[in-house]
Amino acid sequence: MTREEFSDAVELPVDTMAALERAAGSHRHEVLFSNRAFHIKQSAVRDVFDISIRPGLISLAGGSPYLRSLPLEDLGRTAQRIIAEHGLEALQYGGGQGMEELRTQACEVMAAEGILDADPADIVITTGSQSAQDVAAKVFCDPGDVILCEDPTYVGALNAFEAYEVDVRTVPMDDGGLVPEALEQRIREVRAEGKTIKLLYTIPSFNNPSGVTLTADRRQAVVEICRRNNILILEDNPYGLLRFDGEPLTPMRAGNAQDVLYLGSFSKIFAPGVRLGWALVPRHLYRRFYLACEAVVLCPSPLTQMLVSAYLREYDWMGHVRSSRSLYAERCSAMLDALDEHMPEGVTWTRPDGGFFIWVTLPEGVDTYPLLYEAIDAGTVFIPGAAFTPGEGPSNKLRLAFSAVSSEDIAEGVRRLAPILSAAVGEVRVR
Repeated sequence: MTREEFSDAVELPVDTMAALERAAGSHRHEVLFSNRAFHIKQSAVRDVFDISIRPGLISLAGGSPYLRSLPLEDLGRTAQRIIAEHGLEALQYGGGQGMEELRTQACEVMAAEGILDADPADIVITTGSQSAQDVAAKVFCDPGDVILCEDPTYVGALNAFEAYEVDVRTVPMDDGGLVPEALEQRIREVRAEGKTIKLLYTIPSFNNPSGVTLTADRRQAVVEICRRNNILILEDNPYGLLRFDGEPLTPMRAGNAQDVLYLGSFSKIFAPGVRLGWALVPRHLYRRFYLACEAVVLCPSPLTQMLVSAYLREYDWMGHVRSSRSLYAERCSAMLDALDEHMPEGVTWTRPDGGFFIWVTLPEGVDTYPLLYEAIDAGTVFIPGAAFTPGEGPSNKLRLAFSAVSSEDIAEGVRRLAPILSAAVGEVRVR
């Protein structure tokens, strides 16, 4: 049995696996790895993304925004003008906080979501919102500290947190999002173990991967619970403006400036390739957070900041958001219709009102990870549910994404997937 086969067959503590990998290392430098390095995992999403670009494969996996409606030729001319007229600034080092114009524009974006009191002085422009998740874990957590999160949650955040040897504990969700009573119960359980809880990480609007939204009446209840227990909320809201009805729910940060560290992204309202997001940081926490960001990237790219600023200043970015909402609503409806038509009895799924994702649940006893390989052979691909929760156990869930696939391909992809799920459900029933 190889080392990889052994680790797959036997779930061992990370420290034990680190020692085994060091001992079996083929190069003398492998003994130099830190213990932290063995907490950094290969992303299942990245693995599937690499697979999904194969010709002929319908990918229901990648949560990518639709970019074909962007005015690409005009944006090309804008980028050319930025370099020609402002190249010495665009191609030089910049400030670590980010450009003032873009920080001001981030406030305007948040105002459209319902955050009306944001100050550009409290914003740090980040290299996507995931870098802000990484910085938050580094600034607030020592090894062994607890971060609470929804179950399921964003795999990128899990990878960032676990790299800092954080103990990630989940809180159950239902159709209304994070359950406040379950949050209080989890806090009591964790503290009874003598552990310190530092953060609650939440994606309240159209959770990735489930598509579930935290209801308006629960949002303040969650804030109050965390305030009483001195837990900082890390609110990640990349999809907030993409509510299909055009009426985004007010973020938890609105009215709770001292208790919520808010993360935004230009990836979903413009383009992920610019790799820019922002953190709206409580003023009393700002300096440490900003210094930690600067220590990682020195400064966010002035060139891409200037391009995003030009897009927000010179183009109808809200018009693009509105057309994106309509497109995503149409594709979500196409996926729900296909699931209704093709899925076997015993399979259920969420019905999101925004965002990119639908979360599918199979009967207990089904492990969706092996089904991925069968799906690839059938010409489609999804993300297994195990990627979105801490731990190494199997999952009977999977994520489907509708944002970057035509309605016709969505219907065909679900049709290809259905027999595989039907067979898996049938096997469980006869056991």
